[in-house]
Amino acid sequence: MAGMLEYKCPACGAGIEWSPGAQNMECPYCGTVLTIDALQNYQEHIAQIKDEQTDWDKEGGTDWQPGETEGMRIYTCKSCGGEIVGDANMGATNCPYCNNPIVMTGQFAGDLRPDCVIPFKKTKEEAKAIYKKYLEGKKLLPRIFKDENHIDEIKGVYVPYWLFDADVEAYYHFKGTKVRTWSDRNYNYTETSYYSILRDGAMHFDKVPQDGSTRMPDDMMESLEPFDFSEAVDFRTAYLAGYMADRYDVTAEQSKERINQRVRTSTDEVMRSTMNGYVSLVPEQQNIRYASSTAHYALYPVWVLNTTWKDQKYTFAMNGQTGKFIGDLPVDKSLYWKNLLIRAAVIGGILYGASWLLYFI
Repeated sequence: MAGMLEYKCPACGAGIEWSPGAQNMECPYCGTVLTIDALQNYQEHIAQIKDEQTDWDKEGGTDWQPGETEGMRIYTCKSCGGEIVGDANMGATNCPYCNNPIVMTGQFAGDLRPDCVIPFKKTKEEAKAIYKKYLEGKKLLPRIFKDENHIDEIKGVYVPYWLFDADVEAYYHFKGTKVRTWSDRNYNYTETSYYSILRDGAMHFDKVPQDGSTRMPDDMMESLEPFDFSEAVDFRTAYLAGYMADRYDVTAEQSKERINQRVRTSTDEVMRSTMNGYVSLVPEQQNIRYASSTAHYALYPVWVLNTTWKDQKYTFAMNGQTGKFIGDLPVDKSLYWKNLLIRAAVIGGILYGASWLLYFI
């Protein structure tokens, strides 16, 4: 004997049945009533949610052409292990990340050729000028830091980036509540309504970035964003002349989990923005599918600046396209506590004055 078909109630999850009295599908437990078409649409939507697909179709980068890397060498820092791409004529130099000497180790072997590059627009002189301006107005900066710290090295480095494009299909199932209150002469009333909310839609993500270097902290590179990809050009080795290029050590495959999370977070924000007027929204099921997806390998320009003060190294970075500057600075602890005590005294005085004012009112 064939098994009975069972449909789930969207509201409570129990089995929902055909009701001769209602001439619709009705849940015997919570009383939810649905038409057959509405229930069928719900079942199809839920079936879509259960089948998530977030695999990327194509990784970025291409193979180097014969002879294209003849003038390029790979240099490795003995201290931090960083691998830098430079030309064969590059003499003794320092690691742009830790400022220790770096040495040549060999030729290219199995590396991918970048698809595109954003050329440097900001010069080394502009990086120095922006660094000096960056120090201005920092109230907790030690007063002698500007005079005693010295710039050890400024290096223009092309940082490897993976850029992901994706056409996304999203399917969401939320439980929502709305609350209505009113009163009459005798009672206050509260009515809570529960909703099963289905959403699906398609959206396109273009050039979602993720740096491919472990030597450049993710938070630092995200702080340097955005880069204007409209100024990107097809990669040519000539763009590396006079600069270094960081060798990627994080593959596109290894970057996918972080990219998937960024895509999922953005998709969730878009979906939630379509559900207004609910007191609460609880996700029941959600699904993202990549209808098509590709990854590109790009080089983005960054000026890395190292300074030393009191035997401690400080690293700063500047977006080589826009001039956006970031970095950590030392804090004068005596100034910090002095400012804290002044603020506490001011707030205490205000509260004391307010208490006396209330006393006489």
